[in-house]
Amino acid sequence: MSELLYIDLLIENGNFVLNTGKEPKLCNNRKSIGQDIIHSILESGLATQLIGERSPTLRADIFTQLELLIEEDERIVPGTVEVSEENQKRLWVTASTYDFGGISAQVDL
Repeated sequence: MSELLYIDLLIENGNFVLNTGKEPKLCNNRKSIGQDIIHSILESGLATQLIGERSPTLRADIFTQLELLIEEDERIVPGTVEVSEENQKRLWVTASTYDFGGISAQVDL
């Protein structure tokens, strides 16, 4: 089992996930990194720009900005980030980490 390098509170659908004792559940390592990626995308405002943009050229620019934003995370291997659009309300992000291999995260807009 991997060492616990990154520990976070588990958040799903914008809310803390609680255990049966009504205490916040924790997540670690890959899940924590994926969760941080989701939050950085949402906090950047790029997701909002993507929703409102119809120009294919400007949308491609926003996707590039998203990839560069994610690559700023020191845990992510540069050049491995891919952002794809499942539909107008959901993005999928895949990347490789230095310590935990590949990760994927679903970003609901």
